[in-house]
Amino acid sequence: MDTPRLKVLWSFARPHKGALAGGLVLALLGSSAGLATPMVTKWVLDSLGSSGSLLGPVLALLALMVVGAVIFLTQWILLGAVGERVVLRARESLVRRFFRATVPAVTGRPVGELVTRVTSDTVLLREAAASSVIGLINGMVMLVGTLVLMGVLDTVLLLTTVGAVVVVVLLFALLMPGIAKEQEKVQERVGKLGGVLEGALRAIRTVKASRAEERQTERVMADAHTAAEHGVRAVRRQAIAWVLAWGGVQMAIVLVLGVGAWRVSEGMLEVSSLIAFLLYAFGLMEPIMELSQNMTALQSGIAAAGRIREIEALEVETDAPVASSAGASSGGPVLELRGVTAGYGGEPALRDVSLAIPRRGHIALVGPSGAGKTTLLSLVMRFLEPSSGTLMVDGQPYAEQTYSAVRSRLAYVEQETPIVPGTIRDNLLFTHPDATEEELRRALAEVRLTDKVDSLAEGLDTPLSSTSVSGGERQRIALARAILRTPDVLLLDEATAQVDGLTENAVHDCIRRRAAEGAVITVAHRLSTVIDADTIVVMESGQIRAQGTHAHLLTTDTLYRDLVEALRIANPEPAQL
Repeated sequence: MDTPRLKVLWSFARPHKGALAGGLVLALLGSSAGLATPMVTKWVLDSLGSSGSLLGPVLALLALMVVGAVIFLTQWILLGAVGERVVLRARESLVRRFFRATVPAVTGRPVGELVTRVTSDTVLLREAAASSVIGLINGMVMLVGTLVLMGVLDTVLLLTTVGAVVVVVLLFALLMPGIAKEQEKVQERVGKLGGVLEGALRAIRTVKASRAEERQTERVMADAHTAAEHGVRAVRRQAIAWVLAWGGVQMAIVLVLGVGAWRVSEGMLEVSSLIAFLLYAFGLMEPIMELSQNMTALQSGIAAAGRIREIEALEVETDAPVASSAGASSGGPVLELRGVTAGYGGEPALRDVSLAIPRRGHIALVGPSGAGKTTLLSLVMRFLEPSSGTLMVDGQPYAEQTYSAVRSRLAYVEQETPIVPGTIRDNLLFTHPDATEEELRRALAEVRLTDKVDSLAEGLDTPLSSTSVSGGERQRIALARAILRTPDVLLLDEATAQVDGLTENAVHDCIRRRAAEGAVITVAHRLSTVIDADTIVVMESGQIRAQGTHAHLLTTDTLYRDLVEALRIANPEPAQL
């Protein structure tokens, strides 16, 4: 067994060790009742042969039946409840880990695979953590108890039976590791399938526009077919194991019948003892099946625990001890980068960048794709940590403040502007759940969405979906969420990418108003978004190439001039573009 994975499995079961102990006691009591039944049956037969009273043994059989049923019902409910609590705790642990993890740690894995860990692997933990170990212990007790009582009845018949059981156990020992390996491969492929399918469904419009439905189907089904192949192999091995087990037990019963009949005929064994022995032999399959099923469940759970353990290893955002804010500046730049270098594991995306953001004004970041603009915003939002250099807010290093404290000073509209599940109101209140109706209305008016919301039958309580609002409206909802309260710094990543000309003017007006109250940092490939910025920062190859106004950069920086010419903006007059 894989000890680290067992520890992960035990970590989910440990809080319920009292209930598990109770379940084990109930299981052993139920097994005791089952083991006693053939002996009581022998008592009935002996009483019948000696013309004795049948009342005692019959009542004993009835009592065993009732007690066994009550024990079984109680155990089922107890362990079933524990299993569901294990699943709930595992899911809570994973979900909390996802949201505490760093952005690169989460975005570095397919979303569908992460979802599979929460939905599928946690279910595999249920049987493994809640009942498989108990089942293994109980099955072993049942097997040993059955063999011991068989030995009490007749040693010769016991040796005959043990020979068959040993063969079955050896065959199981050889086949079970292969079954577990195939089941683990099934779950791995199911995780990959989920990741590919999730990505394809997110891009369903692109898939259809590219006439790639069949290609994507084949790609998803390739993982599905591989999972099915491993599943079939596991089923074949399980079938072989069960047939051999069943055949071995049946062969043992045939041998017991033959040898037992001979011993009865020779007067070496009573008929009642042979019948009791046969009852144990017929029941011998039950503990073997219990051992096999629970071993399979345990191995599947251990494999799932290993995959969950990988998620538990995701790097999380860990706050350093909070430093005193006594030295916080009130007159210097609100944000400052000093010699910052950062990347995503390979070549640095930013190299030795220094930049001061004043408390008011509009700073625009421009440059060709891959220049490092979005990476710079990720650093400011603390989605990414620098490999060297320092970021400061109000004169205090980021590293000396909590993630929440830094982000509470900022508002961010990302490039894809995803919709948060829920209504328009839920989306607007996502950052500030305590905002008033008046604040919501004011933010909607600022991005010119009031008429749109009022035209909807349910208004702010209209459920949002990709079909209920356009891309531009979705972007404006995200902007309204960001400006609901006045942040120290508003960060916009391509804020006008999906809006029409009139709405673009509204966004520009919003930027100008916010720049008068605080700092605004925009990233854009469309220079019309930043043409009237107070400072334009030109980036290239992860470095700051030049800074200045539009007019200044037109005359001093060739890259900026090339960008402007590419968009056919020759001078600042056509500011409506």
